[in-house]
Amino acid sequence: MSLNRDSVHALLADLDTTREQREELYIHFHRHPELSMQEFGTADRIRTELEAAGIDVRAVGRTGLVAVIANEDGPTVAMRADIDALPITEDSGKPYAATGDVAHACGHDVHIISLLSACLAFHRHRDAWSGTFIGVFQPGEEAAAGARSMVEAGIAEIMPTPDVYLGQHVLGTIPGGHVGTNPGPTLSAAASIRVTVHGTGTHGSMPEKGVDPVVLGASIVLRLQTIVAREVSPTDVAVVTVGALQAGSKSNIIPASAELLINTRAYDEDVEKHLHAAIERIVRAECAASRSPREPEFEYYDQYPVTDNDADVTAAVRESFDAWFGDRSQDLAPVSASEDFTVIPDALGVPYTYWGLGGFVDQAAAPGNHNPAFAPDLQPTLDTGLAAIVVAASTWLTR
Repeated sequence: MSLNRDSVHALLADLDTTREQREELYIHFHRHPELSMQEFGTADRIRTELEAAGIDVRAVGRTGLVAVIANEDGPTVAMRADIDALPITEDSGKPYAATGDVAHACGHDVHIISLLSACLAFHRHRDAWSGTFIGVFQPGEEAAAGARSMVEAGIAEIMPTPDVYLGQHVLGTIPGGHVGTNPGPTLSAAASIRVTVHGTGTHGSMPEKGVDPVVLGASIVLRLQTIVAREVSPTDVAVVTVGALQAGSKSNIIPASAELLINTRAYDEDVEKHLHAAIERIVRAECAASRSPREPEFEYYDQYPVTDNDADVTAAVRESFDAWFGDRSQDLAPVSASEDFTVIPDALGVPYTYWGLGGFVDQAAAPGNHNPAFAPDLQPTLDTGLAAIVVAASTWLTR
């Protein structure tokens, strides 16, 4: 496969004339963020824009959408954009900043407008390509629920099976207007674990009559630090974070239980399994050492798989990016954040790749995703986000 530059030029012929309209629509999405699995207004506006252009739009679950643009025989390419926001109060200083306690502080509004614009470009310029382009507007990424909900809602029967599945994410870790690719593990597997350990409550003046879950919890926190330091090979990457230890309500009361919130990250499924087994082993052992009266409880949630980019698909996209973007196409270092992007292509049994999109001209001052100040520059971010989708998909779809 090789990129047909004439076809890409034709698909992006409206880049200048649609810029103001695209920026205005982006600002609408930025100002109206919605939480995971509650993206009703967002989905309605996406549907309205697509149907107004005459594009076939299909609902998948409550807020998921699939846009199918069929154009003669040829390969089928699916591109995904997540559409949910975060429970964060924006502090970006942008004149169009969202108000209230919800914000697009991860950049999903960039993903929405980039894919929506790409759908319109493929629809308007059918003479430049052949095949089928599918836009997957996915809810609930931040809750690790949206991709699974679309699979459960029957996305496999609602849209044609793609030959490749593509995705991108706006970042502050690569220069603005650049795209970054990486074959193999790119985003880490992640899981959150709620651990409840039990003690025996008593008055603080009579500790001998109880079992103190605060001391037990503190011992567990310290012991968990040995997993990465002493059980994981230095050649592997792993993270174990205790984000919260909650127990008690008063200084002179030894409580009856404590709760720990633990998060793990790994780029390898076997390493992740080892982390979880080690956490459970250590917690149980510390409970036994502390005379805990009940077995600990483990609840796993917000689980994300490894994003392991297909080598051949990634190489093909990278070749096209190099041809179109030149020195604005670069390597993307693995990112320790996590995504549910792979859930749908894994369920469909199709290869995928997921790349990074630079969102800030002043990269040195760029905030991280999920920061209240995270609001990418309008340009060149929106133009590049659209172009990246068109270029990547054109690797398969151009004549």
